[in-house]
Amino acid sequence: MTARATDARRAAVLGSPIAHSLSPVLHRAAYAELGLTDWSYDLFDVDEAALPGFVAGLGPEWAGLSLTMPLKRAVIPLLDEITETAASVETVNTLVFTDDGRKTGDNTDIPGMVAALRERGVEQVESAAILGAGATASSALAALARVCTGEVVAYVRSAGRAAEMRGWGERLGVPVRTADWADAAEALRAPLVVATTPAGATDALAAEIPERPATLFDVLYDPWPTGLAARWSAYGGAVVGGLDLLVHQAVLQVEQMTGRKPAPVAAMRAAGEAALAAR
Repeated sequence: MTARATDARRAAVLGSPIAHSLSPVLHRAAYAELGLTDWSYDLFDVDEAALPGFVAGLGPEWAGLSLTMPLKRAVIPLLDEITETAASVETVNTLVFTDDGRKTGDNTDIPGMVAALRERGVEQVESAAILGAGATASSALAALARVCTGEVVAYVRSAGRAAEMRGWGERLGVPVRTADWADAAEALRAPLVVATTPAGATDALAAEIPERPATLFDVLYDPWPTGLAARWSAYGGAVVGGLDLLVHQAVLQVEQMTGRKPAPVAAMRAAGEAALAAR
């Protein structure tokens, strides 16, 4: 059983740096919509060294934590149990405290990606391409395991990263072929392109977009739109953005921490859009 919605409860997002996080905006909007007036959601700058002490010091009023970099793997040894989804990529972004005091870890990024794609009408694709090979790329591969029926091509900058992506593919049951970043323009012809790279990394590819692009999932949300996403949309292609991912993974966190379903997707997205517009 999850948290008792009638009591004053606390939740927060942890990471370092953390000041930029939109999580408080999204979760607080959900609490307001759900009538959880006694709930609060904060942010704390916590690094890997400080995490064990922070978690150990939390009282029974705590319902859960959202975790961002660099804590998504550091938290695992502190947990009593971890879901299959989180274990599949060794990454936890959600910690829920159960009524009996146990700490459960989950990864809502993966089903959040799937939900964001489905919201845009992408239920299944025959093949896909991933730009980049960082932590987000492994979660993207796990999401593609649920969406893509064929090969995924990962465009990477080094042999080491290529080996990592092939390893994740084997572990997740996804056929992965790797290609050099210099050939990344080829990725843009795939039925689904997932860009997991930092801001600016794909700007040069905007000039290479084909005449009729399919679907782009760009995980960035600030700045938005990216050069690639803006031109993709101008060419008539479907675009799923980082805010879509952020909202859908937060929806699942709210549901797990509060025990209330469904979480208010529209209110959370509107709050996120307003916060970004004000930056």
